[in-house]
Amino acid sequence: MFHEIKAQSKAHPLITGTLLLTLTGMLSRLIGFFYRIYLSRTFGEEQMGVYQLISPITALSFSLCSAAYQTAISKLVAERSVKKGQHVTDPILAGFLFTLPLSLLCCVLLYHFAPFLSECFLHEKRTAELLKIFALSIPFCSAHSCINGYFYGKKNATVPALIQIFEQLVRVSCVFLLASMAKQNGTVPLTIAVAGITVSEVASFLLVAIVYRRILPNEPKNKEHRQINSTLKSLLAMAMPLTANRLVLNILQSIEAVSIPDRLRIYGHSSSEALRIYGVLNGMAMPFLFFPNALIGSLSVLLLPMISEQQASGNQQQIKKATHRTVKYCLCMGFVCLALFFCIGPIAGTYVFHSQLAGYFIRTLGFICPFLYLDITLSSILQGLGMVGKIFFANTFCLFLRLLFVFFLVPKIGISGYLWGLLVSQIVLSLLLLWFVKDYEKQHT
Repeated sequence: MFHEIKAQSKAHPLITGTLLLTLTGMLSRLIGFFYRIYLSRTFGEEQMGVYQLISPITALSFSLCSAAYQTAISKLVAERSVKKGQHVTDPILAGFLFTLPLSLLCCVLLYHFAPFLSECFLHEKRTAELLKIFALSIPFCSAHSCINGYFYGKKNATVPALIQIFEQLVRVSCVFLLASMAKQNGTVPLTIAVAGITVSEVASFLLVAIVYRRILPNEPKNKEHRQINSTLKSLLAMAMPLTANRLVLNILQSIEAVSIPDRLRIYGHSSSEALRIYGVLNGMAMPFLFFPNALIGSLSVLLLPMISEQQASGNQQQIKKATHRTVKYCLCMGFVCLALFFCIGPIAGTYVFHSQLAGYFIRTLGFICPFLYLDITLSSILQGLGMVGKIFFANTFCLFLRLLFVFFLVPKIGISGYLWGLLVSQIVLSLLLLWFVKDYEKQHT
């Protein structure tokens, strides 16, 4: 019986990998969920708003130095795994050669210009020290992402999943320990929350690097078949458009994030109240909304290399079958979550976060769940098919649409204008991505 189960798990790496990533993802999100509650009660709603203000900068740094290279490495490793005589470790080596200098440069620039960015871009001087501490984590985050890309490409979800749990535990433990020590002196500085991010990134990189070295595949010793230069070109050809896409999208998201408190002030809120609303929305309600996303996120991470392999093998029927099943399951899960959040939203806000506003946000944001979960997986499928340009167009168009709501509707009806923008943009994005997938199926039938 054990051998049959083991054989089935090897035959269905997408299923077993998704289940593994889901279980660890749910555990990680559960830890993160209680961590968010702890942060909100330790620092308060306004301080959470200040903490959330640095998210545009952190997202930009991740997009520039990490995200696209993890995706590109995953795709290259998956493609080379089905071809004989190919060194599957070449993509990760090429990734290190490019991302290490890039991440170090980004670290130095962000640390140096943190005061300028906090005052002129984020319009909040209290974020300067937070940015400096976060800057130190960028090289480690970049290296960690490169190694993760290799494991995802090999459809080995175990290592990234366990490292994710380890990273969360280190972050929570570090913040809890430092905050407990600071409370003895009377005040808990917000810098402690960002210090937890940096410490956890360093620790998770060290652990994943050790694991990678121990299970490094036994490849041919001869270096004649190694083509680092060509691999680097392939990596950059794939990663550069992804990076450009992510940077443009993150810049638009940054404009959105910075503009929301500003538009709320125009509506009539004070600066403190605007930051409080923004902190409740992004620091409390949004993490609650993304809690069930562990399953969808796990599925999307493993879909990309699987779709890439099937496309390289010319198996269009398998791609179509996986896509249809994914759409069906994501919609079912989305509507279940919609019903759940609508029912428990006010209760969760009041008893979990001690905030009625958080309850209102949770109930309202539940309506985007079916479209949000569908968008995540469809984007992963289209990335696996190499349709990065179409994903970029769809995301950019929908972000511009959302910005229109922020700039023109929020000053008139308050934060409700932004919530309407979220719902409309997610629906439009779902329709566009479905259209692209259907168009691909028509061309390959």
